[in-house]
Amino acid sequence: MAAEAPDTTRPAPPEHIAAVPVRHPGRWIATAVIAVLVAMFVHMLVTNPVFQWDFMLDNMFSAPVLRGARTTLLMTVLAMALGVLLGIVLAVMRLSPNPVVSGAAWTYIWFFRAIPRIVLLFFVANLGALYGTYEFGIPFDQQIMGWLGLSGDMRFLGLDGNQIFAGFTAGLLGLVLSEGAYMAEIVRAGIQSVDPGQVEAASALGMSRGKAMRRIVLPQAMRVIIPPTGNETIAMLKDTSLLIAVPVSTELNFQLRAIGSRTFQIIPMAVASILWYLALASLLMIGQHFLEKRFSRGFGSRETRAQRAAREAREVGSSK
Repeated sequence: MAAEAPDTTRPAPPEHIAAVPVRHPGRWIATAVIAVLVAMFVHMLVTNPVFQWDFMLDNMFSAPVLRGARTTLLMTVLAMALGVLLGIVLAVMRLSPNPVVSGAAWTYIWFFRAIPRIVLLFFVANLGALYGTYEFGIPFDQQIMGWLGLSGDMRFLGLDGNQIFAGFTAGLLGLVLSEGAYMAEIVRAGIQSVDPGQVEAASALGMSRGKAMRRIVLPQAMRVIIPPTGNETIAMLKDTSLLIAVPVSTELNFQLRAIGSRTFQIIPMAVASILWYLALASLLMIGQHFLEKRFSRGFGSRETRAQRAAREAREVGSSK
């Protein structure tokens, strides 16, 4: 029986390719440099006696410091809550078709965004020298009473300026006035990110502008508003250290600096301040992450072309 002739029509199998990984010497050099720098930094922290770690740990959790941390958190929450509300009002005013309302909002935003917070806090803390008493009532009441031939005034509430613009109240007022300007721009950007056709549809259904803003625009704008608002909250936490310009003596940074000045241990208390703000800011970052995840549901989940091709390839392979 004759031997079967080889099949010359079948293509030869491809040769094995000896793939050589790409060399990245720069990465290894950078890794070695970073490792050396980290080792030097840790060695400095451990061996330098100036840090006084035992002293720092004994004082950074003392009762005054814990009260200061509570005051810092309370100030951050109140300033951000009131600042967000003020920012929403200013953003709606800024988008108003009325030029007077829009101009007034723009002027407020321009002014308070241009003033450094520490300068604003120092000014607010000294407003008690401008007027001893701040009274509320009908404007130009004394002139009106004089024109009517009457005596007296039409003021129903008077507050001592030296009590209002001092301590916690002055600090809160300064931070809210400043934060409202920044939040107004953030909220305005969020509102403008929503398709205006939805507002027109709501108007066609008989919704008022305010109701459409509350029920349709703002819920969708939160996806854009939340990330920068989280950043502003973290910045507000750090800016509470500026309350030393008022001053607010129960604030965290004030208490840590007071301990350092009283004991002549400046560096240990400065490190304690850094650790406190790192811990508090990290908690806020975690909260920001979950808020962003909550308000981003339904966005960005559309299947890309590459993902669709990979899915179809898997489906074809599984069907064989």
